[in-house]
Amino acid sequence: MARTKAADFDEKRRGILDSAAAVFAKLGMEHASMAQIAKENNVSKALLYHYYPSKELLIFDIGRTHLVELEAAILGADQPSQAPDRRLALLIAAVLENYRHAANHQQVLLNGTGSLSEDQKAELNQIERRIIRAFSGIVEEINPALVERRAMVMPVTMSLFGMLNWVHTWFKPSGAMTRKGYADLVASLFLDGVKAIR
Repeated sequence: MARTKAADFDEKRRGILDSAAAVFAKLGMEHASMAQIAKENNVSKALLYHYYPSKELLIFDIGRTHLVELEAAILGADQPSQAPDRRLALLIAAVLENYRHAANHQQVLLNGTGSLSEDQKAELNQIERRIIRAFSGIVEEINPALVERRAMVMPVTMSLFGMLNWVHTWFKPSGAMTRKGYADLVASLFLDGVKAIR
């Protein structure tokens, strides 16, 4: 008979994901062990393996959960009735706000997916492509000249993500610039640059 799901299954699962992401971010994917993750989360190894039978599955779920939540934040922030400049600024702010509590998850996604299966990588890539399309479509609206220069759209869009994806490595909440201030700065720098492309 299959083991029934506990009432707090999702809550415990999320706690494991958050703790594991912190361990992976600190020690690296290769050096972090399931025993260390179980200890960090104050659960037994047996219980950890009940939720995640392998380290690879745990890494995959950290990345997948992070991307699903990021996509939901982007879709929730988008306002198609607004001008493209404003829409892009809203999406930039949504990404940076999502990263506020997801720095460890982002680090796992950026550095830890090499050991995943091709199917797992494909699933993550599919979500990433949808996120990129949400931005690239607006980029084309901001500068219609890019529609005729299709090869430029991806480099331009990925340059924006380059400004966003590594913010966890240097941004300090106690620093002189707020998260919103940085979002405004990125929007200004990026929009000015995009409009100048011919």
